[in-house]
Amino acid sequence: MPPESCPNCGADVPRNAKACPECGADEKTGWSDSAYASNLGIPDDNFDYNRFVKEEFAAETKPHGISWLWWATALALILLILLFFRH
Repeated sequence: MPPESCPNCGADVPRNAKACPECGADEKTGWSDSAYASNLGIPDDNFDYNRFVKEEFAAETKPHGISWLWWATALALILLILLFFRH
């Protein structure tokens, strides 16, 4: 028996309908308990919490100092400023 409203799109479903008239969801794609629960975002039984925490909250890598290119750019700017104010 179909639900009163489609769990996939929320449209009203007629009493003896085989599929949702709006999105086409049926027992296999959107009315069964497993199809409905798969859209809730709940982790399944194979969910590895420790792996999830490691991936989500791993320390981000920080830069290991200023690149030589930035040092060269800064030095060039300082030299240009000195040359400009010298004359």
